Amino acid sequence: MDDVNSLKKNRRRFISLVLLLVAVVIFLFISVSLLIGYNTNAPWFSALFSQRTPDISVDSFYFNIGRSRMFANIGGSVAAVGTLGVQVFDPAGNETLREPFRLSQPAITGSGDRCIAYDIGGTAARVFTSTQVLSVLETDSAIVSASINENGWFCLVTQGSGGLKGAVSVHDNTGTVVYRVTLATGFALSAQLSPDNKTLAILTLPETGSRVMLYQGIDEDKDPDHQFDFFDRLIIDIFFIPNGDILAVSTDSLILLEDSGDRTFLYSFRDKRLGGYAKQNDGITLHLYDYGVGVGGSLVTLRADGTILGEIATDREILSLSSFEKTLVVLKNDGVTFYGDDLEVIYSTADNHSSAGAGRLLVVREDTVLAVSDNSAVIIKAETN
Repeated sequence: MDDVNSLKKNRRRFISLVLLLVAVVIFLFISVSLLIGYNTNAPWFSALFSQRTPDISVDSFYFNIGRSRMFANIGGSVAAVGTLGVQVFDPAGNETLREPFRLSQPAITGSGDRCIAYDIGGTAARVFTSTQVLSVLETDSAIVSASINENGWFCLVTQGSGGLKGAVSVHDNTGTVVYRVTLATGFALSAQLSPDNKTLAILTLPETGSRVMLYQGIDEDKDPDHQFDFFDRLIIDIFFIPNGDILAVSTDSLILLEDSGDRTFLYSFRDKRLGGYAKQNDGITLHLYDYGVGVGGSLVTLRADGTILGEIATDREILSLSSFEKTLVVLKNDGVTFYGDDLEVIYSTADNHSSAGAGRLLVVREDTVLAVSDNSAVIIKAETN
């Protein structure tokens, strides 16, 4: 028995000694590497000592999910939806998810590490991460639009029936319906849920102009707490900003809608035409055309309080804008340009990606963007060193 106990003690001593030697070797390697300037950015080294998102290591992604593809960022991975379903690639170019289902008019939107893909005019929708489908949805009425917030709660806007003008169902992050709002007036176009899941904003199209309704608190089919009517304006998009207020984009102005029921017209561009826009954390960048001046126009970045952070003129055709946190990336007809939140140029490529068929951009990180064509996406990285 003593021999057995002695053997166990010796084994424990041996294992402890091996672990100690391994720790010493690693410590010495790190110390020497830092002293002599050795490159410690090897993949295995970074994996051990860093939690940063891995660098995108492929040149392009190729999609085979049918036609009419749309794309979204899903936690640094690339999510795509087409007429044949959903496909997700990780930064290394590996397919991590494929979900086949039929869509006539595919659409997708994402927030954080979740996306919702849906069929406009159809009844199918899927909520998923980069590796798994979380909810399989079939609605009773045709889907108009969908949105998802950073907590994974999502809204589905569907067409009305029996005299109703539409309905909005709010689902928690398990896919369970939490509450539902049906509309008797004004056709429902889109809906957004606040970051704290407590306020629902619905954009509707009444007989004239536009209307935004706010529902605060979870209550089935109650009257809106606040209603904003714009009889002479067409609101095309609404989205929450971090403090719980809403930015509304119309065809001629940017408007702040406060959760108190107040509204403020932040910026007017009645003398220009809206070419596009990119949402940012606490603001927005607008692409504005000058009427009657070809493709000329300007980019304007504003905070949610109306402060103009940057404004630049451009004589190039702008095909697409996309943003990530404080980085704005613009696809022009002669290349791609990365801007800071003050519209100072960070990096510009001379490659004419638009000539290869790219017409859209998707920013997946502050230094990485995808120039997307119908069946592939070319990776562009900002070289700032």
